[in-house]
Amino acid sequence: MPVKLGEMLISAGLITEDQLTTALSEQKRVGGRLGTNLVRLGYLSEDEVLKFLEKQHHVPAVELSNFKLSQVLLEIIPSELAGKYACVPLERVGKVLTVAMVNPSDVFAIEDLRFTTGFEIKPVVATEAAIKKAIDQHYEAQGMLDEVMKDIGNEESEVEVMGKSDDEDEEMTDLAAAVESAPVVKLVNSILLEAVQRRVSDVHIEPYEKELRVRYRIDGILHEVMRPPYRMRKAIISRLKIMAKLKIAEKRLPQDGRIKVRIKGRPVDLRVSTVPTLFGEKMALRVLDRAATSFELAALGFEKEPLADFVRSISNPYGIVLVTGPTGCGKTTTLYAALNKINSPDVNITTAEDPVEYSLLGINQVQMKEAVGLTFASALRSYLRQDPDIIMVGEIRDQETAEIAIRASLTGHLVLSSVHTNNAAATVTRLINMGVEPFLVASTINCVESQRLVRMICPNCKEPVKPNPALLKDVGIDPSEFEGATLYKGKGCRECSNTGYKGRIGIFEVMTVSSGLRELILERVPTDDLSAAAAKEGMFTLRDAAVKRAKEGVTDLSEVIKETSER
Repeated sequence: MPVKLGEMLISAGLITEDQLTTALSEQKRVGGRLGTNLVRLGYLSEDEVLKFLEKQHHVPAVELSNFKLSQVLLEIIPSELAGKYACVPLERVGKVLTVAMVNPSDVFAIEDLRFTTGFEIKPVVATEAAIKKAIDQHYEAQGMLDEVMKDIGNEESEVEVMGKSDDEDEEMTDLAAAVESAPVVKLVNSILLEAVQRRVSDVHIEPYEKELRVRYRIDGILHEVMRPPYRMRKAIISRLKIMAKLKIAEKRLPQDGRIKVRIKGRPVDLRVSTVPTLFGEKMALRVLDRAATSFELAALGFEKEPLADFVRSISNPYGIVLVTGPTGCGKTTTLYAALNKINSPDVNITTAEDPVEYSLLGINQVQMKEAVGLTFASALRSYLRQDPDIIMVGEIRDQETAEIAIRASLTGHLVLSSVHTNNAAATVTRLINMGVEPFLVASTINCVESQRLVRMICPNCKEPVKPNPALLKDVGIDPSEFEGATLYKGKGCRECSNTGYKGRIGIFEVMTVSSGLRELILERVPTDDLSAAAAKEGMFTLRDAAVKRAKEGVTDLSEVIKETSER
């Protein structure tokens, strides 16, 4: 019989008798293992507890954050047994299954697992908190699927009918209150609820030839979270179509919609898009969580001088301010933050958006509807008769929209918009390629702001690293830039799902169009020459901004290289 953990810790001088008594009282009050309560009370760290658990049970101790749990292995041990015995499978070699357990000395648990799985069980020990988190993260979705499969039977058509009840047309759906509803509804709600809780930007539901996959985009990277049974694909997609007020019967054409949900009292919008693929409809949902999004320019990640230049440009009474970058880099958030900065009762602001992502008080926002002829160009023409001071156009996509925006700026209006380009200088080339005359571009643009999002190093597992000078030279970074600076990288832990990153922050370059740059635009100089001239005038480039964030320990060199170019 193993020695009691409390006695071992007292003998080692790590805790006192009084601390043990307090921890045992806490254990009686809230439950859980002694080690968990000692950590909760701050008497010990998890690493110290884990080291003594290894001595107590005479089996190896493991840190679960170092393991990537396989869905194939998770299916070997049913969720009810994982919860009952507080265990998770780690790896399989032949007929031997390594299982992390809170109590690896429980011979009855090991025997039950051996009988149920058909494998020889090799127990290792892990902390209760780590195993509980792993079970919550990896078994919760599977448990939900088990319940759905039990309740739904084998008929797909029965599930599709569920979406045709009278209350499906409600504008707002409270996910928290819908837990007791039908199984497929409950599964869909759990997917959306977890997406919001995990700060997911996009949810992808993807059918393939023999499987259905659910993935979350977290901090710009896709993670597979669930594989529901393939035959459930129509039920899940139909439920989401009903919530988004899309046509359930239409499976041949793409559709776009919107879902409004309320999660724990706060409203969240979901932008829904479906496309027909080879093996069924794929659905993507963009999560628009107002509570998790800041519309303050200073909070987005601007450096001091670029922020001052950008604010000065949007404070002009007329001209064009353009925000550029790839899809998903936060352009819309920056435009909303700019509007929020200059919004006041004495100005008339009107927007043309496709789609309207967030509702802003005091701003007239119009959703584009190309099916009825309401496009960016037609909306802009109408806005000029609405006595506007400031106009925001979601995106300049063609020559017609660009020319109307320029006309609006020439007649005394401030126009804000976005363009898809790689950097600030390339935006000028893009407009000229659209067919806009260089003299119009030169005379109307106040500034062009380009941006990216870089992942931030997880503060919980941050550790110093030494950069490779040869690698830095290969990607166009002078190693001397980092002399005297300490660089960091995330090792990977439970807090960051073993990625080493947690959250994202913006990096920005703001190209203010000076008289010197206007001359170069009129001469149609190449993009690189225009960018070099702007840098000589003091423009802080995307690479400069990213390198500065690396020096500050906010991000790492791999993100600098991935998100910015040498030019």
